Amino acid sequence: MLSKLQQRLKHLKNVLIAFSGGVDSAFLLKVAVDTLGKDNVFAVIAKSPTYPDSEVGEAVEMCEKLGVVRRVIETEEFEDENFVKNPKERCYFCKKELFTKLLDIAKKENIPHVLDGSNYDDKSDYRPGAKAKKELGIQSPLMDLGFTKQMIRDESKKLGLPTWDKPSYACLSSRIPYGTRITQDILNKIEAGEKFLRSLGFKQVRARHHGNLVRIELDQLVLSEELINKIAKEFEKLGYTYVTLDLKGYRTGSMNEILPISSSIQD
Repeated sequence: MLSKLQQRLKHLKNVLIAFSGGVDSAFLLKVAVDTLGKDNVFAVIAKSPTYPDSEVGEAVEMCEKLGVVRRVIETEEFEDENFVKNPKERCYFCKKELFTKLLDIAKKENIPHVLDGSNYDDKSDYRPGAKAKKELGIQSPLMDLGFTKQMIRDESKKLGLPTWDKPSYACLSSRIPYGTRITQDILNKIEAGEKFLRSLGFKQVRARHHGNLVRIELDQLVLSEELINKIAKEFEKLGYTYVTLDLKGYRTGSMNEILPISSSIQD
């Protein structure tokens, strides 16, 4: 599989990579640098209100270690009412805004191909951002070649990447139910809550916002009474009246479970 990715990249020759610093894009960036050389790889890191600044910092640090030319840009999805009002197509508007910026940079830098780190597992969830990718011609080689998240983790470990066991992440907007307007205040509460949960030792966490109720997803469900009370008090400080633990535990895309089964990444 790795050789197929290398062959694909050799064919492209010169690429711009949408780089978040996460498991998938870190693997893609590393293989691209090893295959094409750092002079033929350009990384763009998006700074957004929907992502913690710490994620941006980690992405910049990795680019520096790899010697890759990188640029940090600020996205403006909050200027788009279509995004802020949070319809089920929210990710389409966000990704279209981001990818349009990436294409503009690629054109100015004379780079013919723009890539992102979507993997094969993403096909199983509702991903309206895929429509924006298709419309704008953004390529997803990991998805195309069948790389699953676990395969990417395994290969990343072999390559010595520190991201091989990094928890999966998604924009903070994904914690807000469709139809609930996205505000900076809500995003700040979610970010603070998840940061607190990680400080307790949990690796994979989600704080799903439901008005005055927060639905917490954790990678383990056996909690002491003392820890439960500690979590409840912290989220009450953040402004939540009701603090609940989801008995299904952590899972990706749980906000999409209310959507019709017929929904697909092409919607």
